[in-house]
Amino acid sequence: MTKSAFIAIVGCPNVGKSSILNRLLGTKIAIVSDKPQTTRTKIMGVLTEGDTQLVFTDTPGFHRPRTKLGEKMVQAVSDSVSGVDACLFVIEPEGEIRTAELELIEKFKKQKMPVILAINKVDTLPDKEVLMARIAEVTQLYDFEAVVPVSALRGINMNALLDELKQLAEESVFFFPEDTLTDQPERVIAAEIIREKLLRNLDREIPHGTAVAIEKMHERDTGDIIDIEATIYCEKESHKGIIIGKNGEMLKRVSTRAREDMEKFFMCKINLRCWVKVKEGWRNREGLIHNFGLD
Repeated sequence: MTKSAFIAIVGCPNVGKSSILNRLLGTKIAIVSDKPQTTRTKIMGVLTEGDTQLVFTDTPGFHRPRTKLGEKMVQAVSDSVSGVDACLFVIEPEGEIRTAELELIEKFKKQKMPVILAINKVDTLPDKEVLMARIAEVTQLYDFEAVVPVSALRGINMNALLDELKQLAEESVFFFPEDTLTDQPERVIAAEIIREKLLRNLDREIPHGTAVAIEKMHERDTGDIIDIEATIYCEKESHKGIIIGKNGEMLKRVSTRAREDMEKFFMCKINLRCWVKVKEGWRNREGLIHNFGLD
């Protein structure tokens, strides 16, 4: 008999949820940067090993929204917690417990949700006593199924975490073919790869005001090249100049690095062309949020 479980990965912004998902799957399907709120929508990843299938939902960081886009991101987290078998709750190994984390724990209590606690970034701790104090502090707040200190960056304890997650699976048919990796369409993956390069190469505020739309994605008859045309939208004319850069250098850097990642993911040559356009205040415009597929 096969087993399965639907598991939401939740936590505050920038705690490493997407990095953990990528590590668990053994490949990169969720973009990663050092900036908070990198993930904007729910991203599903499927891991099938032997008789067990785990369906993960990587959610946006739970935070106080300041825009309509932020409100939709927070709603995505709430919806995910309500619609899964269990949660993987990711926190950092030190610092005060955040208000948003306490709110998530209250949601767990209301749902009587099985939760595994992953304390990420343990490789950054010089003193492991800090970790023990953290575990004691957080486990007073909720009866977790398991507590696993990990480092998604270094791959520390990821197998132990996977073993605990598999314990959550119950007898069931597989909901997806065994070779399924994600529910994200290829156009969405291509757009997210470009957005990751914007996050990694631009100043802190500017990339959060960007969205990427894939206008064209066509595989040539030879089957070895995909032509992709993308539009990068930003909120201000001044931001457009920064994204393009002097003599187009920044846009060229972003496009080149995005193309390299696309070629690894799609396993073929990519011909990528990018343009930049301004859509003022799009993060507070319902129609544009919908058009960009962020609702």
